[in-house]
Formats: sequence, C-alpha cells, structure tokens
Amino acid sequence: MSPSQQRISRRIGAIAESATLAVDAKAKALKAQGRPVIGFGAGEPDFPTPDYIVAAAAEALENPANFRYSPAAGQPKLRAAIARATARDSGWEVADSQVLVTNGGKQAVYQAFQTVVDDGDDVLLPAPYWTTYPEAIRLAGGNPVEVFAGAEDDYKVTPEKLEAAWTPRTRALLFCSPSNPTGAVYTAEETRAIGEWAAAKGIFVISDEIYQHLTYDGVEFVSMAQAVPELHENLILVNGVAKTYAMTGWRVGWLVGPQDVVKAATNLQSHLSSNVNNVAQAAALAALEGPLDQVDAMREAFDRRRRTIVEGLNAIDGVNCPVPTGAFYAYPDVTGLLGREFDGVRPETSAELAELILEKAEVAVVPGEAFGPSGYLRLSYALGDDDLAEGLARLQKFLGGKN
Repeated sequence: MSPSQQRISRRIGAIAESATLAVDAKAKALKAQGRPVIGFGAGEPDFPTPDYIVAAAAEALENPANFRYSPAAGQPKLRAAIARATARDSGWEVADSQVLVTNGGKQAVYQAFQTVVDDGDDVLLPAPYWTTYPEAIRLAGGNPVEVFAGAEDDYKVTPEKLEAAWTPRTRALLFCSPSNPTGAVYTAEETRAIGEWAAAKGIFVISDEIYQHLTYDGVEFVSMAQAVPELHENLILVNGVAKTYAMTGWRVGWLVGPQDVVKAATNLQSHLSSNVNNVAQAAALAALEGPLDQVDAMREAFDRRRRTIVEGLNAIDGVNCPVPTGAFYAYPDVTGLLGREFDGVRPETSAELAELILEKAEVAVVPGEAFGPSGYLRLSYALGDDDLAEGLARLQKFLGGKN
C-alpha cells in the first residue's frame, strides 16, 4: 500500500491493544450476554472511593473557578501536596516546580519516556512488565530491551542481569516496585544495588511507585529516591491516586523529577492535554491530605484475598505461584499446564490457556504474553471475596487439583 493509501500511521498502527483492558472488556461483554464470568483481569480496586474524597469533589463543583482552564502543570495546592507526599513516602525533598500533575499515572509514564528518550535509544525493561511500558517506549522512538526474571528469581532482576543487557545506546531503565504484574517488592538492598548500577552508568531511571502503599507481610516499600540520593538528577518518579485510594476513574497521576525534565514534560502536556480536570484535582488533594484509615482497611482486605488466591492457585497441579508481597496481583507460572488436555483441548501457550479458561470455566485471566514470555497468568485479587472464592473453585475444578 502506498503512503497515500495508508489510512493509519505506522506509529499508531503498530501499537498493541492493552491486553488487560481487552480481557476486562471481553469479560464484561460476556456478562452482558448473561454468562456468569468471574473477572480477574483488571487491576482495579472493588471498593468505592472514600467518602471524604467524594465530598471534596462535590464541594469543588460549587466553585465556578473550577470550570475554567488552570495551570497545565497542575493546581498549585495539589503540586505542593504531592511534593510533601513525595518527601513523606519516597524520602525525596522536592520543590513544587519538580511536580507535574497528569491525567492518570499512565500519562505520566508516557510523558516521561517522551521527554528523555530519543529515536534509537534502548530502554531496559525488567520483565514481566506492565503491558503499557513497551508501547510507551516505542511511541517515544525507543527500543524496549526486555530483561527477564522468572518465578525462580521471585520475578526480580539484578544488576548482573541489567549489565548483560546494557549497550552504549542504553538511555534509561524502567523500575517498578511493588510490581504490576507480579506483586514482587524489591528490598532496600536490592533497590540500592540497581540504583547504584544505574547511577554508575549515567542513565535515567523511571520508577513507577503507584503501588507504594500496598505491601504485606511486614515488607516495607523503599523508594529508589531514598535508596540512591545520588541518582536524583537522573530519576523520574511516576505515581497517582488510582490504586491507593480506589480512584482509577478519576484520572489523576503525577510525575516528579529534575527541574529540566519536569519543565520539558510540562511543555509537552501544555500541547497534549493542558490541565487535568479541576474537580478531580480537588479530589486528589483531599486524598493526599486526608487520613489513611480507609486505605488501611482496603489493604487488610487485599492481604486476606492475597493469601486466599495464592493458596488456591498452588492447590492446582502444575501451577507454581510465588507469594506476592505488594500490589494486588498473583502471577503464577503455569508452564506445568501447557500441553495437557483440558476438555479435549491441549493449550501450548498461556494465551491459549487463558482463552480456554474463559470459554470453558468462565473465568477471565490475563496471559503472560501481555507482560513478557508465555507460560504465566496474571490474576488481580482486587475483587470481592465471594467472586474470588467462586473463581478459584472454577479454576480448580477445570484444571485439576494436586493429589
């Protein structure tokens, strides 16, 4: 097809569909047809947004100033609150001018790569990874370089693995702890070792901290900013209110980094989307300045579900599910199921297995191909206790328990 006949640009045409959203959409479509599908696909808390946050948004609706444009970088009060939260939770004292408020954490990720990655740059991407990272890297002209760590490594890469993947073209490293999709949390020592390696290489680190408040078993979140202060000039933190405060639909995230990076990313946003919804910003401000008691209650529920899902998955013959210590995902190794016969079908990949599970057991899970190599499934346990129990029972019945 000649350029004049090509309707969709090559850049956009090459983007893969978000697998997690696709699975969630298919599950909802089947439910709409009357099928009793249990969805483990979307990483979305099933709790309502805390009432004090909703009340702040309602109050903001009474102020006509919120119906107008506001600074592209974010409302000054919210930027100041994010700076305080960054100091409190990530151990990094930053100026308000080092904060950019974005339309969700996903936009913060996109703009971080757009701002520091040039055509042909390599970006080290520990795998399994969140499905949006490689697409955002490619849209910036970069090359995602996967660095895989499997279940035997608790899904955590090391400086040695990163060194083996480094080239003179390496521009940045994506770091995510607690991890989506695996729930792995790097220790302070592991975080420090990776950060010091990156600092020695002189590359950027883009650290996704959106699950920082969701850790279990006494595991503490340690920010790359706190672990390796010498990295600050090449460090970008991305975060948001979505996961901690059950605010996925409010679309408020942020980017924190060096002055020049934030200034450039703000310039991009001024052309891309301008300011984030002012009412949503007021809600985010209330979230950051409010109490954490409802957050703690949600975390306790996630912890209970985490233990349930790991036990239930490991009761299936051929499944190995490491215990996640953060976020709200389980990431079992299902290579032991591939090639087996289930209801007359022998799935050879985790994508085929996930399709079979959805069709036959009416349970929606996301295959490992969305996050890296085949042979794994991601299950979000951010769903109700009853649905969790029913979904696990269906999986055990269809896939078979251990003798």
